[in-house]
Order: sequence, then C-alpha cells, then structure tokens
Amino acid sequence: MYTGKTEKACCLCGNPDTKTRLDLPPRAVPLLKHADPIAWQDIVGEVSIYFCGSDWETVRDLVLETGMSPLSRCNAARASFDLREDFEALLNDIRDEPDHTEIEAEMRAEAEEALANRDDPYVEERDLVEARVIEWVFEDTENE
Repeated sequence: MYTGKTEKACCLCGNPDTKTRLDLPPRAVPLLKHADPIAWQDIVGEVSIYFCGSDWETVRDLVLETGMSPLSRCNAARASFDLREDFEALLNDIRDEPDHTEIEAEMRAEAEEALANRDDPYVEERDLVEARVIEWVFEDTENE
C-alpha cells in the first residue's frame, strides 16, 4: 500500500482539474472537514490542498477580502500528505512521532516574509493567500 503524497482533486468540490495548490503545516489537518480520524502528528512533511479555477477565485476573495479561512470547508479526504509507516501495528515496535518543528518554523517564516512584502511584484496572490491561511492555522492551533 502506498501512503505517499499524490495530487488530489479540488478539496471543495472534487473537480479533478485543479489550478492552485496550497502547502500547509500538518497541524492544519484537524481544521479540515472530516479530519477526525487522521492523527496529524503522524504526517511527514507538508499537507497540500488543491483548488479548481472557480473555487480558487472564491477562496482568494474569502481570504484576502473577507478575512476568513476556507479550511473548515475543505475535505480532508482530498488533501495530499505522507503518513509515517505504521510499524507499531506491523512489527509491534514503537517509533517516535515526526518532529514538525523545522517545517513549521520554515513555513511560519515564509508566511511572515510574504505578508511583509505584499507589495513586492514577485509576491503572487497565491503566496499571500497561503501565508494568511498558514498564519490562521498557527493562531487556531497554538495551544495544541
């Protein structure tokens, strides 16, 4: 069984023709719809969610103009991420959870830089949307 990361359909409507991808920290998973059975601590690396063209326009407006996160409407089943192998079940061996400190620090720094340079012509709208959503993820999950 392959548990690696693959491109998925739009996390809002299921359209397989996606236009935009956002990469988020693993702690974003509990904020997604239907994410209850997923242990975000077992995710290795970032979590990617995809949007079709029409949904991307809505998400962009929702984040940049309204100031609201789209994550509660995104289906966790359509998110793409790598899970650590379940050695505990297979080999009766306990492994440490992945350490998310480095990836979270990197994502937070990149988000802060994008928002600080929002007027830079090389900072795209997608970068600003991703940065703002990442900020909200950390604000919403800071005490976990």
